[in-house]
Amino acid sequence: MIKLAFLGLGVMGFPMAGHLSQAGYDISVYNRSPDKAQRWLEKHRGPIPLEDQTQIDGAAQSPTEAVRDADIVFACVGDDNDLKDITIGEQGVFSCMKPSALFVDHTTVSAEVTRELADIAAQNKLGYLDAPVSGGQQGAENGLLTVMVGGCEENFNVAKPVIQHYARAVTLMGPVGSGQLCKMVNQICVAGLLQGLAEGLHFAKSAGLDAEQVVSVISKGAAQSWQMDNRYKTMLAGEYNHGFAVEWMRKDLSIALKEASANDVELPVTKLVDQFYGDVQDLGGNRWDTSSLLARLETLNN
Repeated sequence: MIKLAFLGLGVMGFPMAGHLSQAGYDISVYNRSPDKAQRWLEKHRGPIPLEDQTQIDGAAQSPTEAVRDADIVFACVGDDNDLKDITIGEQGVFSCMKPSALFVDHTTVSAEVTRELADIAAQNKLGYLDAPVSGGQQGAENGLLTVMVGGCEENFNVAKPVIQHYARAVTLMGPVGSGQLCKMVNQICVAGLLQGLAEGLHFAKSAGLDAEQVVSVISKGAAQSWQMDNRYKTMLAGEYNHGFAVEWMRKDLSIALKEASANDVELPVTKLVDQFYGDVQDLGGNRWDTSSLLARLETLNN
């Protein structure tokens, strides 16, 4: 069986790497915070004896150590700079991955950085796929992510059977960068949808309607969406700790807005919702989930 490495054990990478371990792959993991790597190992490999904790099997002390002899290296880190750091930085893995190995990036980053890194990977005789995901923490934990991939078909066919262990849909969108562009479309649509849902719930409550009854009716028609089905109850309860954080969404929207500007495309609703998320951050909601747009409206009404 092929050997894998997974770099980044955050809220998404932790369960994604876990699915690969459960599938029986030989996998080495790395995380900047060693305690997360240790928690991952304890969950997926069992308790680690105290005398062995300085030599944790499967958890690397550096990215370069993690990718040694790996056939496919997966990454799920924070942003453009984090991705460049682990690929071409001081301890960047491109310089030590074995020839013909494949790098699969699940981070949401700019298409510009993706193409730059893909070119450098090719110079090092490495394959490269940009493969951002949608589905949030819940999708990662349940193995139901949607993965949008950019790259060549040959590399895609190598990675797809592995990715399917934590995804319900894995689709090749086109050449390198296409996955990131598709993810931008995803975030543009989600942002506008969440603002509409927040406004609808806020209007229903302000008009004296039973908001839950309203949703039970309109969710049977054209207004239905995944966000409505999965978030309206927590939104009405004022609970905003269910997944993708506002700070992450603002990072993603900034990437989409920059790309739109470069292409002379207007995104007026996306630009406005991004500003609304800035208001949510001012309320202390930096780590609230993206449905917290309702909290902003309720604050304006008070």
